[in-house]
Amino acid sequence: MNFTVLIPARLASTRLPDKPLADIGGKPMVVRVAERAALSGATRVVVGADDERIVRACAAHGVAAVLTGRHHASGSDRLAEACELLGLQGDDTVVNVQGDEPLIDPELVRRCAGLLAKRSDCVMSTAAHPITELADFVNPNVVKVVLDAAGRALYFTRAPVPWWRDGFQAGVRALPVPAPLRHLGLYGYRAAFLRRFPTLPPAPLEQCEALEQLRVLWHGERIAVHVAPHGTGPGVDTPEDLARVRALFAAAAASV
Repeated sequence: MNFTVLIPARLASTRLPDKPLADIGGKPMVVRVAERAALSGATRVVVGADDERIVRACAAHGVAAVLTGRHHASGSDRLAEACELLGLQGDDTVVNVQGDEPLIDPELVRRCAGLLAKRSDCVMSTAAHPITELADFVNPNVVKVVLDAAGRALYFTRAPVPWWRDGFQAGVRALPVPAPLRHLGLYGYRAAFLRRFPTLPPAPLEQCEALEQLRVLWHGERIAVHVAPHGTGPGVDTPEDLARVRALFAAAAASV
C-alpha cells in the first residue's frame, strides 16, 4: 500500500509559541511526529511548514519538508499546497497527521490509509473510538461522530450524540447505547479531493460547529470512518500538555 503522510506545521500558536520546535527528548516535536508517522509504513513522510526554521529543523534530523505559504486559513489549505509542490495527483492517498501529535499511533495512520484504499465511494477517511467516560460525552471540546450502516460519517458535532428520547427529562447520568464515538483528528484524502477542498465554499454547519470536516458532508461527499478500540496518545496544545508528553518520553527512555 502506497501512501504519503503530510504533517502541517505552523510556527504561530497562541497557547504555545513555536510549538513545532518545542523540544521533546532532544528533538523538535514536529520531528517526533514524523518519526512516529514513518512507523506506519508510509511511502514517504513530509512536513508542510510555514517557516524556514521548521524546514531547517526537519533537515537537521533527516525529515523531508516543504515550505508553504503563511496565509493559509487551515491545515487542509496548507496540505493542498503541499500536494501541488509534491506533484501528488488523482487517487494518490494522503494521510494528514497533525503536527502536535508526537504520540500518534502508527497503526492508526496505516488503518486510515488502508480504509480509503478500499472505499471508492469516499473521498476521505478518518478515525474514531468509543467514548467510555461521561465527562468526555458532554465535553464540547470532544468531537463526536455518528455513522451510517456502511461506516460512513453522517455528522460530526460537539454536542452529546446520540441522544436518547427522554434524555432531557432524565438528565445525563449515563452513556447512551450504542456507545457514542469520539472523533480523532486524523484524515486520509484522495489527493485530487484535497487539492479541491480549499475551493469549496465554507458550510453554515461548519461555521456553527467550528468543524472543518462538515464542509465535506455539506457538499455531498462521503467520509469513511475506522473505529479503533481506543484512542491514541495525548496531543500538545498547552504548556501543561507539553510537560506531560515530555514526562512520557523521559519515562520511555529510562525503561530502555
